[in-house]
Amino acid sequence: MHKRDFLKSLSLAGIALPFSGLAMEQWANKYEAMSADQLATEEDFWSVIRSGYVLKSDYINLENGYYNFLPQNILEAYINNIREVNKQGAFYMRTVQGDNKKKSAAQLAELAGCSAEELIITRNTTESLDTIIGGYPWQPGDEAVMAYQDYGAMLDMFRLVAKRHGVVNKIISVPNNPQSDEEIVQLYANAITPKTKLLMVCHVINITGQVMPVRKISDMAHSKGVQVLVDGAHAFAQLNFKIPDLHCDYYGASLHKWLSVPLGAGILYVKKDLIHQNWPLLGPSEGEETSIARLNHTGTHPVATDITIPYAIQHYQMIGRERKEARLKYLQQYWTTKVRKLPKVIMNTPEDPDRCCAIANVGIKGMKPADLAATLLNQYKIYTVAIDNPTANVQGCRITPNVYTTLDELDALVKALGNL
Repeated sequence: MHKRDFLKSLSLAGIALPFSGLAMEQWANKYEAMSADQLATEEDFWSVIRSGYVLKSDYINLENGYYNFLPQNILEAYINNIREVNKQGAFYMRTVQGDNKKKSAAQLAELAGCSAEELIITRNTTESLDTIIGGYPWQPGDEAVMAYQDYGAMLDMFRLVAKRHGVVNKIISVPNNPQSDEEIVQLYANAITPKTKLLMVCHVINITGQVMPVRKISDMAHSKGVQVLVDGAHAFAQLNFKIPDLHCDYYGASLHKWLSVPLGAGILYVKKDLIHQNWPLLGPSEGEETSIARLNHTGTHPVATDITIPYAIQHYQMIGRERKEARLKYLQQYWTTKVRKLPKVIMNTPEDPDRCCAIANVGIKGMKPADLAATLLNQYKIYTVAIDNPTANVQGCRITPNVYTTLDELDALVKALGNL
């Protein structure tokens, strides 16, 4: 779909934008000459983007890291797709379901910068990464490297393969405020031995928002003969990148976070020459043994989500990859720079803007994360999530704005933290 057609579709879908048709296109074109950094501070532009959402008025939502709810045009497309699948029933499922899913996967592969032969649609990041962790051809005594700051579901899976296959897990701790990329790379390098087979690393650490030097870690690991699995749950459609540029072997992400796809879709990228190495989570159907489809036999699932993916991609591209990243980084820096020096405030996210994007984690000395989250909600009507993980050295509230978040809302957060 071309940009003009897509802009018109926003209006037809009932989106609450103040323009329609040609006027909408003229509105979008007005900003094309602006750089991403300039547009990041252009509140008029982002107020129009905000108008495409239906937001609850009883609290400020600063917990977009779990699930980014959908703008209205994507929501309406999703509802229409549910109706259409329901109308066609088994006919749809037995005829065009598979082809439509492949078309959506191909668009995702183009967005990710990889071959369509290397990417599948899964149900979420956990399924994607656990498929590789559980399906790797482990031998007793093999070692895996990961971090205490990694997502719990993946650490759970590594514990399972340790029990099942005799894998030895080497767990490092990533500092919240590293001095350099080399400091982080060396931590992973120090954990690698001749027995190490797989290294997992977050592209963006979910509890702090720290952006990791994935390419440097991948190159180091490959120099030692170790494969690299990347958790991209909070990077895909938040950061502007191409998966092959990371030099990793596997990459998993959820689409219900930063791409604003309905719940039930994720991606798994597998470097082409490794597709046949890993055991599938479920047995592949006959004829799938020679392609990445062998890792994607999930049975009957909510197919309306799959065919809504192109609408989410179009919405993302309308905003612009560079523009979105710049805006999210601007929003995070806007509030963190105001509170970082306050007495008793603990920032668990790097100050360097090149090491973070939308997400940041803040704590207050002497206050439990759960109490901080409850106080922010009950007294200040700000919704966040408490992260209390002393093992990972992270105790605070994760603050995650989105493209619809206003500076006034962040000012309310700054005022609340100052008071507390």
